[in-house]
Amino acid sequence: QVQIVESGGGLVQPGGSLRLSCAASGFTLDHHAIGWFRQAPGKEREAVSCVSTIPGYAYYADSVKGRFTISRDNAKNMVSLQMNSLKPEDTAVYYCALDGGYGSSCGQSLYDYDYWGQGTQVTVSS
Repeated sequence: QVQIVESGGGLVQPGGSLRLSCAASGFTLDHHAIGWFRQAPGKEREAVSCVSTIPGYAYYADSVKGRFTISRDNAKNMVSLQMNSLKPEDTAVYYCALDGGYGSSCGQSLYDYDYWGQGTQVTVSS
């Protein structure tokens, strides 16, 4: 049974940092593209970042470029999203998603991903 679990969310002041982690059971993550999405109240879910199986390739939304970094920890079978210089507009529920295809590229659509976690809340506020 596939299970995706996010952790690391919380409340942080503007300019602060958080590190989100995505762990999975039932899949070896380095064989699959992994995406991070977020959904703010009243807004559609949007792609934030993803990492493909191509070494060194990652995607970042323009709104987070230079502030967020996605990385794999294959030994722990986890993917992390380091978020720095957080802004109030980063407030959202963040979701980790897994593309079930092997050797998959980095999709930016919800429909590119087959498995989703329950999400973790990130709140940026003073």
